[in-house]
Amino acid sequence: MSLKVSDLQKHFGSEPHRVEVLRGISFELGPGESLAITGPSGSGKSTLLHCLGTLSPPSSGSIEIDGKNPFALPEPELARFRNRVIGFVFQAHHLLPQYSVLENVLMPALAFPDLRQHTEKCALELLKKVSLNNRLGHLPSELSGGERQRVAVARALINRPNLLLCDEPTGNLDRSTAQSVAALLFELHREEKNILIVVTHSLELADRFPRRFELKEGACVAV
Repeated sequence: MSLKVSDLQKHFGSEPHRVEVLRGISFELGPGESLAITGPSGSGKSTLLHCLGTLSPPSSGSIEIDGKNPFALPEPELARFRNRVIGFVFQAHHLLPQYSVLENVLMPALAFPDLRQHTEKCALELLKKVSLNNRLGHLPSELSGGERQRVAVARALINRPNLLLCDEPTGNLDRSTAQSVAALLFELHREEKNILIVVTHSLELADRFPRRFELKEGACVAV
């Protein structure tokens, strides 16, 4: 598994009102590597993550995941690729309120049943790893903020993605809970040997990564 980003640029609108958000971003990551991306609000961190996650195509430049350009795929195939290869953990956990903890974790595995290799057993194992195996039938409203975020982490890993993207995964948590969720992310990253990219305002979290970029005026600056 590899990720190669070459001269990535992203803008919105057209002249004379075009807004340049990302300017010439390039980097590469291999299996088991991790990267933190920091920067002020509005610097393009989430936009970059959405491009890497194939949710938004770049305006120019390229993204290769395992040597493939995902944006060359027709939309149905791109959706399957995204489901199989990429996992997301968002600041707002986006759990479905009407479904239980176990059901929320299983959702990505049910999206494309013909691709599913993991079953309820895998979900149970993940929930045990995130210390929620005693909360399987609970609804999100019955969980604390930290517990909901741990459910989101388990859900992101249900299809064993090669690329795990996290957008402010500890942003809504108190310091103790944030440290716990961060430790969990690193532990599971080591076990899965995936590529981990985290966008964060937390310098404490970013300092734990061997590689770190700061977005300045749409460009990545190594820190």
